[in-house]
Amino acid sequence: MLTRLRLRNFKSWSDTGDIALRPITAFFGANSSGKTSLLQSLLLLRQTSESSDRAQVLHFGDRRTLVDLGDFGNVAHGHEPSAHIGIELDWEADRPVVVRDWENTEIANSRSLGYVVTVGPNETRSRKMAVEEMSHRVGAHRFGMRRNSKGYELFGTDYRFVRRRQRPWALPSPNRCYGFPDEVNAYYQNAGFLADRSHDFGELLGRIQYLGPLRALPERRYFWTGAAPPDVGREGELAVAAILAARRRGHLIARGKGRRRRSVEEHVAAWLRDVGLVHDFSVVTLSEIAHLYQVVVKKTAASTPVPLPDVGFGVSQILPVLVLCFYAPEGSTIILEQPEIHLHPAVQSGLADVLIDAVAHRRIQILVESHSEYFLRRLQLRVADETLDSDQVGLWFCRSSRNKTAIKALNLDPYGSIANWPNDFFGDQFGEAAELMKLRVRRRAATCDGRS
Repeated sequence: MLTRLRLRNFKSWSDTGDIALRPITAFFGANSSGKTSLLQSLLLLRQTSESSDRAQVLHFGDRRTLVDLGDFGNVAHGHEPSAHIGIELDWEADRPVVVRDWENTEIANSRSLGYVVTVGPNETRSRKMAVEEMSHRVGAHRFGMRRNSKGYELFGTDYRFVRRRQRPWALPSPNRCYGFPDEVNAYYQNAGFLADRSHDFGELLGRIQYLGPLRALPERRYFWTGAAPPDVGREGELAVAAILAARRRGHLIARGKGRRRRSVEEHVAAWLRDVGLVHDFSVVTLSEIAHLYQVVVKKTAASTPVPLPDVGFGVSQILPVLVLCFYAPEGSTIILEQPEIHLHPAVQSGLADVLIDAVAHRRIQILVESHSEYFLRRLQLRVADETLDSDQVGLWFCRSSRNKTAIKALNLDPYGSIANWPNDFFGDQFGEAAELMKLRVRRRAATCDGRS
C-alpha cells in the first residue's frame, strides 16, 4: 500500500510537502486547485513503466495512455525550463524485503520501502530530460544513482559499492526514471541486488488502476471474445468484459467469516440494489457464436427487465466503479477521479459505503478526487458509527490562490468530526440559509404592507 507522496515543481505544485496516503484517501477542493495533478503524478510513473522505450525518462503520454501531460515544459512548475521535477513515493510491502550483498551478508530488512527521483533538463544531449538523481529505499538504507560530469555514479547509505577491475567507466543513465542499467552489475561486484529494486518498483506501478471522470455510454449489446482485461478501461468501457472474465474464471469475493462468497457480478448487483438504483442486474448471453452479451436490469421487483441504456445514466456511471473495486487484483491502488459525477446525492453517499466495503474485504487502496459533500459526510458517519477507523481515512483539502497551490490535512477525529474545516469548503451554506430567511421575511413584510 502506498503510504506517502511528495511532489516538487510538478505542475501547480512548488512543493506539496509530505502527503500521507491511507487505505481510503480523498482529495477535495475547488476546480483547478491541484487535486488532479497529485493523481496524475502516479499515472505518469505507471505509464512510464509501461513504455517500451527504456531510455525515455518520463512518458508524458499521448491519446493512448492514461494521461497526456504534454511535455517537460507543460509539467514543470511555472513552465520554467530550468526547473527540476521531484517525485517521492513510500509504500509498505506485504512482507519484509531482505537485501543481501554478494557475500550473502544482510544489508537491509524492512517492509518500509521508498523511491525518490529528481528530473531536470538535459541541454547537452538530444533528449530534453535527464535523471539528476534517483534512489530506492529499504528501511533506513537508500541505494541509487546520481549524475556527475562524466555520467552517473552509484551511492548507498552505509554501503560502499566496489568496482570490478578493468571497469573504470562511468555508468550510463538509468532505465526510464527508476531502473538501474545492466552495466551496474557489470561494473560493480556487489550491486546485483539493485535489479530487484527496479523490478519490484515496476510491479508496484503496474498495480495502479485508474478510472477517469468521463464514462463510456451504455451499449445495448457488448462484444466479448473471452480475453480478460487488466482493468475496466480509462472510461469504464471494459466493465462488462471484466464481469464476464471474472465469471469465466470463477472469481469469488470473500465477505467475512460465515458469509457466502459472491461473484463479481453478484457483488455489483447487490450494491446497485443497496444504493437504490435498480432491483436486479445481470449480464445475459445473446449469442455465444457471435460473442454478444447484454446487460439487463429491473428497476423494481415488478418491473419488466430492460437493457441498460433504458434506465437512465446513473447505473452506467457507477457500474465501472463497482466493477473495478471488486475486479482489481488484491494489492492494487485504485485511482478514482470524480466517481460521483451524474449520481443522485443518495447514491453519492452510498458510494462511500462501496469503497469502505472494497477496502475492508479486498486488501486494496483507493485514492479519490471528489467534489461531493455527500460522499464526505458518509465517510464521517462511518467513522462515527465505528464501521471505519479514522486511521483508515486520509482527507486532504487543496486550495489555489495567487498562483500558489497549497494542501492541508483535514483532521478527522474518532467521532467523525473535522476540527479544521476550511471556510467555504462546499460553499457558504449557512450564509445562503441566512440570506434566504432574510428574503422571506422581507417579501412577507412587503406583501402584508401591500394588503394593508
